[in-house]
Amino acid sequence: MTSPQAKIQEDTHFRIMRILQENPDLTQRELADQLGMSVSGLNYCLKALIDKGFVKMQNFQNSKNKFKYVYLLTPMGIAEKLALTSRFLSRKMQEYEALKLEIQALQSEVDTPGQDKTQKA
Repeated sequence: MTSPQAKIQEDTHFRIMRILQENPDLTQRELADQLGMSVSGLNYCLKALIDKGFVKMQNFQNSKNKFKYVYLLTPMGIAEKLALTSRFLSRKMQEYEALKLEIQALQSEVDTPGQDKTQKA
């Protein structure tokens, strides 16, 4: 079984790759803001994705700002994002089913307050 920390890391990588696929020219600050994380935390994650070969970083050749970068998913990154998407969706569906059962149980408690065992007669 995957550890909770590994799931969080996988979810973070998935979210980063998902946003970058749609908006490769976001700055690290913009991306960090969208993800609700610090720029340094994002930088750490981006470096890991780059080191794994899932993302490549290129600077804009024709830009006046030579420090402006674009983050592109590599073919391997696209394949990894697909695998991450599948696992993410599976986890979220399991969470949804568990939450649905919990809501049903709570709803039945609310619908029948006289049968609550914690209430005194």
